[in-house]
Parts: sequence; structure tokens; C-alpha cells
Amino acid sequence: MTLGTFIIVSVIKIVIALFVLLTGVAYTVWLERKLVGRIQNRWGPTRVGPFGLLQPLADGAKFLFKEDITPPHVYKPLYIAAPMIAMIFAVTSMAVIPIGDWVTVAGVHTPLQITDVNIGLLIILGITSIGVYGIALAGWASNSKYSLLGGLRATAQMISYEVALGLSLVGVLILSGTFSLRGIVDAQAGTWWGWLPKWNFFQGQFVAFFVYLMAAFAETNRVPFDLPEAETELVAGYHTEYSAMKFAMFFMAEYANMFTVACLASLLFLGGWHGPLFGPTWLQEILPVFWFALRVFAFIFLYIWIRGTLPRFRYDQLMKFGWKVLLPLAVANLVITGLVVALRA
Repeated sequence: MTLGTFIIVSVIKIVIALFVLLTGVAYTVWLERKLVGRIQNRWGPTRVGPFGLLQPLADGAKFLFKEDITPPHVYKPLYIAAPMIAMIFAVTSMAVIPIGDWVTVAGVHTPLQITDVNIGLLIILGITSIGVYGIALAGWASNSKYSLLGGLRATAQMISYEVALGLSLVGVLILSGTFSLRGIVDAQAGTWWGWLPKWNFFQGQFVAFFVYLMAAFAETNRVPFDLPEAETELVAGYHTEYSAMKFAMFFMAEYANMFTVACLASLLFLGGWHGPLFGPTWLQEILPVFWFALRVFAFIFLYIWIRGTLPRFRYDQLMKFGWKVLLPLAVANLVITGLVVALRA
């Protein structure tokens, strides 16, 4: 592949990835409103378009044309930069996530991934950790007690649950022997006894999967861990003073982070894009993307289901659960996985 072809292919993949991600974020909001409505015996969006399918477009237009109010007491440079930081890092993390195997289009053989790096998992963990600076800076720059408390909660929450989340992934790294997301998926290829997939979940990482899932809920500030924006206590938390597109950026960043978490869970624990292949060559190249998207959708559905089911934790319960339950579980899983791998060697 020549340099010019490589650049063209890379730009096309970036444009497609951004379009799919932002469209997915918009319609995840629609899906959440419909599902939570059903859980609560309501209809959800029905007025704008068939089944309310044009509601995300109407919401986007509303945010775009709504008056953008900047309170006079804020520290303006960081107040403006905070939602940009949150949004940019939420979207950037998708750059190293593979959504399928290699495909051939117009004679060009390319991976279904913007860029494949051998430390993809470390890059995602670093990017998502930096993303919390957007929330912390929003809370501080707003110069409001409610916003400041929301930013402080987000920071404490990130520190508490990042440790357990990181340790929950070490068992997967021990089994796979690589930081490359594509390599981790390749290590889960095949089956036992012809029917049981060799997913890391079935290789004894179900405890790590539980820890990862709970920590991911807390990392993305979702119910029952949405303490940084607890409306019963902090009005709207760190984004109390934001409106129009600045608020929309925080909103989109939260849902983009949900996609990142769902993609990582699928890649690290559930075999990524591995699944039954059949039919002609072109179908066999598309089917892995379908299997991967199906798993991601299942995680998004779980996110929404939990939001409509569980009440919010108290803050002391949040801290206790992170340090006294998830962290010991993650350490125990790491020790046991290491012993099992060492005994096998």
C-alpha cells in the first residue's frame, strides 16, 4: 500500500468511525428514552417522526440554536475548554478499537480499525483517565458550589474505581500476553470441545468481568454511580452552569464513553468479533462486524436497563463498594489467575 493510498484509507476510516459513533450516541439517547419509558410504563418519544426516530435530530437542532449563556462569575478559559476536553478524549479513544477483522475493498486490504498499535489497551486507559479532567475543570471553573462538589466527586470516583478497573484487566493480559486489542481478540479464537468459545470470560475471568463492569459504570458516571451529577443533591453537578452546545458536549461524551466501555468489554472478555461464519467471502468479512456490534448493543442495553432499575448509591456506599469489595476481588482474581498460569507452564 502506497503512502497516498494509506492516507486516503485512513481518512475514510476516520470519517466513517466519527459518523457511526456520533449517530450511535444520538440514537442511544433515543433508545434509552424509549426503554426507560417502557420500564416505567410510558411511551417515550413518539411525536417527532415515526416512533420518535427524528427526536435526536430535533434535540441536536435545539442544542445548536439554543442561547449559549456564560455566567459572569466563571473562569472563562477553562469553563470553555472543559466540555471540549471531555468530548475530544471520549471520541479519541475509539481510534484504537478494532471492530472486526481485515477486509478487502477495491483491492485494498485493511483492518477494520483506524490505527493498530501494540499498546492499544494502555492508550485507551490513559485517554479515558485524562477525560475526567474535563469534568473536574468544569466543576472548578464554574465557580459554583454545586459544580465544584460534582467535580470533586468525579475525581474521587475516578481514583477509587480506576484502580479496581485496571487490576481487573491484568488477568486478561496474563492470559493473552499482549497489550494489543487485536492480539487479545486473536488469543480468544477457537472453541473447547467444539462448542464452548475460548473467551476470557470462560477462561476463569468472570470475576474480573464483574469488577470491570461495576468499575466501568462508576467511571462513566452512570446509575447507580452517577454521584457527580446527582440532581437531588447538586442540581446537575459539574454541568449545572452549562447550556446549549457546551452541555451537549458533556452529554455526548458520557454516551461516547459508554460505547468505549462496551467495546472494551466485548474485546477483552467476550471474544470481540469472533462468531459463526458462513456464506460467500464478502459476507464472511462483514459477519464479524455484526457479531461485535451485537455484543456492544447488549452492553448498551444493560446500561439502560440498570438505569431504569436501580436507585442511586449514597456516596459512602460508593466509596465502600469500590475500596472494600471491588478492589479485593480484583486482587484475588489477579493472584489466582497468575497461579493458574504459572502451574500450567
